[in-house]
Amino acid sequence: QLQLVDSGGGLVQPGGSLTLSCVGSGVMLDFYTIAWFRQAPGKEREGVSCISSTGGDKEYVDSVKGRFTISRDNLKSTVTLQMNSLKPEDTGVYYCAAVGRPTVHRCFAIRDYRNWGQGTQVTVSS
Repeated sequence: QLQLVDSGGGLVQPGGSLTLSCVGSGVMLDFYTIAWFRQAPGKEREGVSCISSTGGDKEYVDSVKGRFTISRDNLKSTVTLQMNSLKPEDTGVYYCAAVGRPTVHRCFAIRDYRNWGQGTQVTVSS
């Protein structure tokens, strides 16, 4: 059974940076596409970024392109989301999730994900 633990959230000023980590255990991450979702208060959970099983393909929602970078290290069963130039609208609970297919096709289809981290709070405020 794959288990995911996400961490790295916190309070940061606008323009600041945070690095989120998602660590998998129980099953190797090699065959999973991993995505980061976020949920702001009163809003639906939305896809932010995803990375294919090999790390060769990545997707980003338009609002974070050029500011966020996703990467993975399968030997360490870790996926990282580097977030720069943070804005107040980036505030929310961030979750990593895994889907058992290798490509980023439909990677923001939230219903496809059965394995989720517990979430980490990101607050961007002055």
